[in-house]
Amino acid sequence: MLSLKKIAIRRGRKLLIENVSFQAHAGQRMGLIGANGSGKSSLFAMLLGELEADDGELGINPKDQFAHVAQESPNSTASGLDYVMDGDSELREVETAIAKAESSGEEHSAGLHTLYERMEHIDGFTAEARAAKLLHGLGFVGDAIHKPVREFSGGWRMRLNLARALMCRSDILLLDEPTNHLDLPAILWLERWLKRYEGILLVISHDRDFLDEVCTRIAHIEHQAIRIFTGNYSQFEAQRAEQLAQQQSMYTRQQKEIKHIQGYVDRFRYKASKARQAQSRLKMLERMTLIAPAHVDSPFRFHFIEPKKQPRNLLTLTDVAVGYAGSEQGPVLSNIKLNLAAGDRVGLLGVNGAGKSTLVKALADGSTLLSGERLLSKDTRIGYFAQHQLDLLIPEQSPIDHLRRYAPDDRESEQRNYLGRFGFSGERIFEPVAPFSGGEKARLVLALIIRQQPNLLLLDEPTNHLDLEMRQALSVALIEYSGALVVISHDRHLLRSVCDELLIVHDGIVDRFNRSLDEYPAWLKEQQLSEGQPDVAETDTSSSGKQLSKKQLRQQEAQRRQRLKPMLDKVREIEKQLTANRTSLDSLDKRLTDEAIYKDPERKSELTELIKEQTAIKSTIDTLEWDWMEASEKLEDTE
Repeated sequence: MLSLKKIAIRRGRKLLIENVSFQAHAGQRMGLIGANGSGKSSLFAMLLGELEADDGELGINPKDQFAHVAQESPNSTASGLDYVMDGDSELREVETAIAKAESSGEEHSAGLHTLYERMEHIDGFTAEARAAKLLHGLGFVGDAIHKPVREFSGGWRMRLNLARALMCRSDILLLDEPTNHLDLPAILWLERWLKRYEGILLVISHDRDFLDEVCTRIAHIEHQAIRIFTGNYSQFEAQRAEQLAQQQSMYTRQQKEIKHIQGYVDRFRYKASKARQAQSRLKMLERMTLIAPAHVDSPFRFHFIEPKKQPRNLLTLTDVAVGYAGSEQGPVLSNIKLNLAAGDRVGLLGVNGAGKSTLVKALADGSTLLSGERLLSKDTRIGYFAQHQLDLLIPEQSPIDHLRRYAPDDRESEQRNYLGRFGFSGERIFEPVAPFSGGEKARLVLALIIRQQPNLLLLDEPTNHLDLEMRQALSVALIEYSGALVVISHDRHLLRSVCDELLIVHDGIVDRFNRSLDEYPAWLKEQQLSEGQPDVAETDTSSSGKQLSKKQLRQQEAQRRQRLKPMLDKVREIEKQLTANRTSLDSLDKRLTDEAIYKDPERKSELTELIKEQTAIKSTIDTLEWDWMEASEKLEDTE
């Protein structure tokens, strides 16, 4: 059990949280949410012993094993597989002891026998297979797991660190933005793994779909306090909306009461016959616990400026191949035919390395074009967001300095107001951007892109580093955006909200994805089954050691497909039901965003029914998701 009692944490003179108390037990998966800078990472640092609480008591069983994702990895010559296995410290301890005993000639000693029993107890003999499974789940392909750590890029090293944390047989697992460096297939795999985790999970994430899939509780940091909600993120939103509505109703009622009492006091406090009653009511006012007006703090209130021109055809690619000149591997993608017209809203799906970013670069400026034709309308204005653009900000310049390059004729008051919509205010707009966080830099780059009034937006992972409030503000702004849009994102909520069409980038080509986003996991499963077909007959042998003919291989594969078909059909049927229920839930959620329903007393019964219906659908979704997980695992085990 993990216990916090009246905890307070300060950073310098800033109070982050105070009087925080809650408990977490094995099997609970808690999502920690709140605005950037609210204290989430500081709370993790306190739990890990890297930061001391300013007040309160922290209760942790000294035998409990913590696991967390290291933010850096060594420039090591060890293989990725060995590096991940190092996450199980007890495994390495037992291995070292066994090696020492064996080298000392103690092969038949009781001590060595005890060590072997201990190795069996901790599943040490399957450790390498377990580590390999973690790495494959997180996107490492084939022999890549045997490459030295130092040969991996920063993003892949973070995946290694995540796998190493999962390898640890922990009692308490702390994950801070675990999906940041993952593509969607890896995120889907991680969700399934975490649902089976038996310890206490605390996860910081700004991915609402991830929080919905994984979490059984939500801890919300706001106004230096933490409030615990039962359920996933969507259930938290519904509960909070209901509480805010009740709070607003109570606030309104109390304000009327205060006005009535104050009016009585003002009329009669100097009248002798009524003075005592007036004084009594005045004391009543003084003792009254004031209810604050309900509101949700969000510093982001921006929208896209209407493009000056909106040509019908914005950009066309004809028989295009994209890649990098001089590369021995040749084109990354070939035979691309793509026409972007006004109002198109396209989402790109595909694993990391499939070529999504390479395609978007070709759309943006043609820099990755190897052959074919890229035709751009003379009136097309492209707004291109990619993570490398955060590094193009001039470190010594301020947000307002950057904005002046794009809006030199705007008055300073207009520039300040504009930046304020993106959460920059006060002296912050005049400070150099060098020490800004990744989220602040991403917000500034988005602000600069929007100010240029593009009619074609190309967004490559725009939500990385953004908190939930900014992600929601961006989704709302993109829904209202009148131009065309191409977006790469692992944020499924964003893709669902803003995209009308999905393209899948895979195996060197770009295809139209004629399914819903919720059916993407099933498509991935089908691809895995397809890739499992033997493609080189000479390498396959029967149990007798004889080579199989191509006909025998085809017969084997046909039998395998026939055996898997009922299970695959069940998975697909559950996914169809999930899609239908999620569509119904989206419709209900939209109705519950109508402020009028909370303000109108006559619609209280309607509100109650909507919330009941929402709860019932969420319960159905939870059951279906559990059924889907069991069916998928059964399919995996049979493959």
